[in-house]
Amino acid sequence: MEIILIRHTSVDVPPGICYGQTDVPLKPTFEQEAAVTKENLKTDLPFDHVYTSPLTRCVRLATYCGFPDAERDRRIMEINFGEWEMKPFDGNDDPRLKEWYADYLNVVATGGESFAMQYQRVSQFLDELKRKNYQRVAIFAHGGVLICAQIYAGLIKAEEAFSALTPYGGIIRMQVCQNKDLEHKLHKLRNPCFLMTTDNQRLSDSLFFA
Repeated sequence: MEIILIRHTSVDVPPGICYGQTDVPLKPTFEQEAAVTKENLKTDLPFDHVYTSPLTRCVRLATYCGFPDAERDRRIMEINFGEWEMKPFDGNDDPRLKEWYADYLNVVATGGESFAMQYQRVSQFLDELKRKNYQRVAIFAHGGVLICAQIYAGLIKAEEAFSALTPYGGIIRMQVCQNKDLEHKLHKLRNPCFLMTTDNQRLSDSLFFA
């Protein structure tokens, strides 16, 4: 199964503001940005199924690209920053924020979730998806979700997460190994077998075993 992950376009949020699951607006340049993404997806068509985060910044892009009926799934929403949502990082006096800076992988945002919790739900989604009988699937989601997918695939380490952020409107392509005998042998391993390319790179003939 080939999985095409697409990040939403630019958000209209001032720099330094914390946002995750807040349904923030998109920049006025949405149509120009979305047109580029739509063009870049042409070589991947058709899709057997399309998923999207229910947040409008993803739904709008999915709709623009021709998939208004994409299946909404809350597991591929951005991280929930709880009480920190829409607050400036510099003006946040929550003492937990300092803990989060020191260990963003495991510290839970006040009233929200940790990166590890987001990773767990994204992994659950991908585990379920790879058991479905699809050949090619598109997923419109968020930067954090695309990072989780790359960690899940063993392509990056968790501590490298924020250096691997996909640009707005960017595309990641991964191919899931669905061989049942191979999956049985890999059952006890942490990661499934994946291959990934980005943007306009094409898939190679060999699989990456994480």
